[in-house]
Amino acid sequence: MTDNNTKYIYIETYGCQMNFSDSEIVSSIMTENDYSITQKIDNADIIFINTCSIRDNAEQRVRKRLIQLNALKKKNPDLKIGILGCMAERLKSKLLEEEQSVDVIVGPDAYRDLPKLMLAVEDGQRAINVILSAEETYGDISPVRLDKNKISAFISIMRGCQNYCAYCVVPYTRGKERSRNPETILAEAEQLFDEGYRELTLLGQNVNSYRWEKKIMGFPELLSRVAKINPLLRVRFATSHPKDISDKLIQTIVRHPNVCRSIHLPVQSGSNRMLDLMNRKYDREWYLERIAFIKKHIPDCGISTDIISGFCSETEADHQQTMSIMREVGYEYAFMFKYSERPDTLAAKKYKDDVPEVIKSKRLTEIIDLQQQLSLTANKKNIGSVVEVLVEGFSKKSQHQLSGRNSQNKVVVFPKENFNIGDYVNVKISNCTAATLIGKAV
Repeated sequence: MTDNNTKYIYIETYGCQMNFSDSEIVSSIMTENDYSITQKIDNADIIFINTCSIRDNAEQRVRKRLIQLNALKKKNPDLKIGILGCMAERLKSKLLEEEQSVDVIVGPDAYRDLPKLMLAVEDGQRAINVILSAEETYGDISPVRLDKNKISAFISIMRGCQNYCAYCVVPYTRGKERSRNPETILAEAEQLFDEGYRELTLLGQNVNSYRWEKKIMGFPELLSRVAKINPLLRVRFATSHPKDISDKLIQTIVRHPNVCRSIHLPVQSGSNRMLDLMNRKYDREWYLERIAFIKKHIPDCGISTDIISGFCSETEADHQQTMSIMREVGYEYAFMFKYSERPDTLAAKKYKDDVPEVIKSKRLTEIIDLQQQLSLTANKKNIGSVVEVLVEGFSKKSQHQLSGRNSQNKVVVFPKENFNIGDYVNVKISNCTAATLIGKAV
């Protein structure tokens, strides 16, 4: 399987962009300690599953995957399996009891301990570290990039969250909010640009609340400094909380053409009653005022969102309020989910998960159908226009077609001709679907 000296690690990542960024940090820590990363699971001596706890469905996917990996382990008893990330943090030692195939459990703030823990595992022990930190940002670690195109990369600028939205488990699995030293962020961004990367996404559970006290630097200042690295570097960010998206941030985007005209602004519900129960700290009127400010100053901005269907006590009237705010904003796309109660959250402690599953599903279907219409309407407005596309790879359907995204984060497909991955290409849009713009280079 491997030579005598090298242990090979295969990493599977579930969930959000932050988890993918964490997998790159884990890869860096392990390769610095004489392990190697493999893209082939059959070559692995160690399999790490980097997990998500945001919804029950995400955890069930991991449970099913562990059943499959247990079968692998029976064929190869020397294979080691580790659970990393949010699910490791939420379930802790309970996972070791329930999943006999698991050898090591490591939470999001304990990745530096992995090499030491793996030594214990090699000695026949099972190991765990799920201690949360108030300081850990991994700011000094240069991540091993696991993306295939070598064009787009994520940079984690902060960790943790303390918004305590009623439905959300993140504050309990990732700890309190803390920001990275801006100099380490800028150094990482400059290095990535020098290596040929042309698009960076600054990541945080709530990037708007980034703050480095030693230099009194907030997120608008950090975004501006990253954008100034080079005009050929595209800069994105995720995710924004509506309560914190400031006029100053919008004006910073306006000043820098290479900051993408795309803002992900989770609304979750259009009902003030629901927003209050969810502990979202804004109301419908505040949210729509922020949308109006964005559209006034960045008329071509693509706006996307998150929506939860069937939160505790949601009525048909509440649901219709969500449908109406979707129409009013006209989202380009959305991430849409049924409410899934998570243990230990405010909602689990205080509210009853009382919307029947059949009603949740019906409302979610209506939300998805409406968003399909909104996405198609938004994309049709691009027909006849010329958009700048950063080529990221080939189309899923043909090696003769290239695929990339424009500033508004819309997928664009066009004939390959003589263009290459990493090129900026002006494409005239001639057709579209709800998900994709279709055109030809001009």
